[in-house]
Amino acid sequence: MNAAFLNNIFNVLPDSMESMALEVFNFQYQQNDVYREFVKNLGVKKESVQSVVQIPFLPISFFKTHTVKTTVFESALVFASSGTTQAVTSFHYVKDATLYKRSFLQHFEEVYGASSSWCILALLPSYLERNNSSLVYMASELIKQSRHPDSGFYLNDFDKLYHTLKRLEQLKQPVILIGVTFALLDFFEKHSIHLMHTIVMETGGMKGRREEWTRQEVHAFIKSRTGLKKIHSEYGMTELLSQAYSKGDGIYQCADWMRVLVREEDDPLSVKSSGRGVLNIIDLANIYSCSFIATDDAGTVYEDGSFEVIGRVDNSDIRGCSLMTV
Repeated sequence: MNAAFLNNIFNVLPDSMESMALEVFNFQYQQNDVYREFVKNLGVKKESVQSVVQIPFLPISFFKTHTVKTTVFESALVFASSGTTQAVTSFHYVKDATLYKRSFLQHFEEVYGASSSWCILALLPSYLERNNSSLVYMASELIKQSRHPDSGFYLNDFDKLYHTLKRLEQLKQPVILIGVTFALLDFFEKHSIHLMHTIVMETGGMKGRREEWTRQEVHAFIKSRTGLKKIHSEYGMTELLSQAYSKGDGIYQCADWMRVLVREEDDPLSVKSSGRGVLNIIDLANIYSCSFIATDDAGTVYEDGSFEVIGRVDNSDIRGCSLMTV
């Protein structure tokens, strides 16, 4: 794909999303051996795909068992999922680091404004400790872009984080505290602090570290310890180069170049634009891997394109971003 097309991805209009997705489908069918064989094995003919709901979505598990690349290239980045020692790791081979940076920076700023307006505090492993995590890479770049002296990783020092938050609140400095769920719960169990100028953003992740809580329980607890009315959430994964954000109540909004559809669990081709089922994701930023991912997340997609994650389908692997500190 040429530079003009890549630029068009990040400026796609709602009315042209479907045509662009079909163009990407044809490109990846031709240039991605793994995806092409998967489509053929489903018995789907390329010529029969005329709408996004007819596009075959590659099971996310293929990132564990195959090298998912569109075109031949040397990877600028290789992101790896984290998980238990029993879990098989997913790998995402990224052709161009600037593609990922543009995706997460542009969408972040569309939702939250300029990153330089914020102090970014991260309850995540630092980039130096785990340099193959896409989540940590994103947080590290946002910290850098914020240019605030207090921005950084605060994983192992809850007292320092508490005193930093307290001082920033007194200064009325806008803050985003982003963290995996178990770490946020650990922090707020130890410290109660009234927050008025801080957004708390959880990225999910509980299993293997502490007793499982529902999203509603997590948000209610953090609200009780902070006085906040809303808890924000980020939805992303190793296999995607784009994210969705929720500003409260667990309802996510996608980037313009990302769309979430829904399928029936027992029929990979039963794709609908809205309803309840298992989530399929179109991520056009995945132009050099696979833009059509069948996840293991169950949820509801609403008619306006927003979506909610309900849980995971039975027998699916645990997503391991909560285990990055192990």
